[in-house]
Amino acid sequence: MFAVLQKGMDQELDGTVRALLQKAGECNAFIRQDVERALESMVQHCTLTRSMNALLAGGLGHLNSVVRKCAALHLSGLVERVGAARLLSGAKDLTDRILPAVCKLVQDSSQEARYFGRQMLLFLSSHRDFDKMLEKFVPAKDLPTIRDAVFTLKTKGLGEMPQDAPSARGRRSLPGSGLVRTSSLTREPLSGSRDCGQVVSKAAVHSLADRSEYVKQMKTLLNSKDFRERIKAIDQLVCDCEENPALVIGSLFPVFDALKARLQESNSKVNLRALEALQPIIALLRDSLAPVLNLLIPAVVDNHLNSKNSSISTAALGAVQALMHNIDNSLLLQPFCSKAQYLSGKAKLDLIERVAELVTELYPHRPQLVEQKVLPLFWTLLRSSCNGGNVRMATAKLAEALHAHMGQMLLENAAASQPANVQSDLNQLLRAAQSSWTQTHSA
Repeated sequence: MFAVLQKGMDQELDGTVRALLQKAGECNAFIRQDVERALESMVQHCTLTRSMNALLAGGLGHLNSVVRKCAALHLSGLVERVGAARLLSGAKDLTDRILPAVCKLVQDSSQEARYFGRQMLLFLSSHRDFDKMLEKFVPAKDLPTIRDAVFTLKTKGLGEMPQDAPSARGRRSLPGSGLVRTSSLTREPLSGSRDCGQVVSKAAVHSLADRSEYVKQMKTLLNSKDFRERIKAIDQLVCDCEENPALVIGSLFPVFDALKARLQESNSKVNLRALEALQPIIALLRDSLAPVLNLLIPAVVDNHLNSKNSSISTAALGAVQALMHNIDNSLLLQPFCSKAQYLSGKAKLDLIERVAELVTELYPHRPQLVEQKVLPLFWTLLRSSCNGGNVRMATAKLAEALHAHMGQMLLENAAASQPANVQSDLNQLLRAAQSSWTQTHSA
């Protein structure tokens, strides 16, 4: 009914979702699996905000932890589909409902419900309005706990999915011994949907049971004690991104949290393979990777751009360039500026130059964003007396890019906000750039 009637079921969601969640607490494994498939169909086909409100009303305060876990799992999928920008817009009956609900789940007594609460918290925390909305809609007594949770998530990652993951108990055994990318993930939808002529998307066919099993197996392989198995798992992930991207996108946080660990481990062979794999992964998934950029960018640039192993540093730079070619560049500006400011060595040079490229790309249509994010970095670079010759050359490229688009406004901004020595340094850089340009074109 969800698949065929779609939004026509919206007015029935409160009653049907409440009944389905109640059934999710039963011990019969076949009923639980059908409940999950029904709720997944709702998430795929009904109005997202109505589905979200029905899950909040029917599951958030339920006494049965299995029901709360089921509601949290489907809420997590909805949050990713709706998007952080809309959820944190401050809209009535949206932001004021989802933020307190997520914060409540983060503190739930059920380990599984907490996991999905933390997954949603990590997703939302990457948005620029998160802190403002948090203070507005979350009780003051909960703020310290939630901020501590956000800090832990951003520094240590999401962590392992609890062993008793949703649908892990009592599930029908899956055919084959390889990764779940075979018949269990491509099985036909319920015959009723097929008979009605309803075209069900590939993403909709992937049940929550499938995704949980996929995450479990990928994390097992990526965390294997044998480095060769870890490399095989990375290669498998590339194949899955190509052949079954909807499954990977549906499992984004736990899978890329595990990949991040491979980027940061001590085995250079695994590091290199993970960095090389990122290039096709980024090209295949593109903007779908936006929610996990805060995991990927530090894992790539913090250590590998400065690596003495030329293969690793080259692969890291290739991953950075792949991000710039395939991801909305406005999402990269802030993390690149931050890393360019605080890193050292070759990594600092590479990132300053990448920021200069982003200025050229973004300024024509996002001038305020560029000025807000890049100018603080630029003034810091000019004020720093310890920058060596290479950093100064990179800073000169950034000055050229900014001046090419801002013109006299750049000098006026410096005069209004910076000390005399910074203004003088800026003028020197621009004169040197002009002289170099004149010599080149005269020749």
